[in-house]
Amino acid sequence: MTDAGTSPHHVPTPPRLLPDEVHQAIGLGTALLRLETTGSRQSLLDGAWWPRSRDVEREVPPLISALSEHLGPITRVGLDASAWNGIPTRLVVDDQVVHLDSFPVGDDTVLITRGDNDHFSLMVVPPDTPPEAARTAMARAVLPGNASQAAEILLAGPPRSAGPAQEPA
Repeated sequence: MTDAGTSPHHVPTPPRLLPDEVHQAIGLGTALLRLETTGSRQSLLDGAWWPRSRDVEREVPPLISALSEHLGPITRVGLDASAWNGIPTRLVVDDQVVHLDSFPVGDDTVLITRGDNDHFSLMVVPPDTPPEAARTAMARAVLPGNASQAAEILLAGPPRSAGPAQEPA
């Protein structure tokens, strides 16, 4: 006997949300990806990405592959034209065509589109950022309820130490 309203042959597919992992390396020696660990998506940013160069054809495919594992097929990627070298109009990643849009916005983000109109916004940490500063910025970007824009997070720098207070001279 089955519970009312359920069928032994129908198992609902849960929605694909952001992963629960804290962060994930994308390929050996390449980028680091960190995603918000909630399905509510109430923050301004959904995650952070630290590519190792400004080469779109080298950096974007591993990002798309990693995101596709968690989010399903990625259809579009929006990039800041002023931050990347030679943005093609499309890439083929894992036998899937992904369209690339470029805009001269200077907003330190990449916009990922899943399906027709489901957008994820990732802060892009500049490739030359020192590791400690990159990890700190990425951690701030994925804080629950984050309302800071990418540029604010990147300019904030490391947190101030809680050392002894200095008295004015």
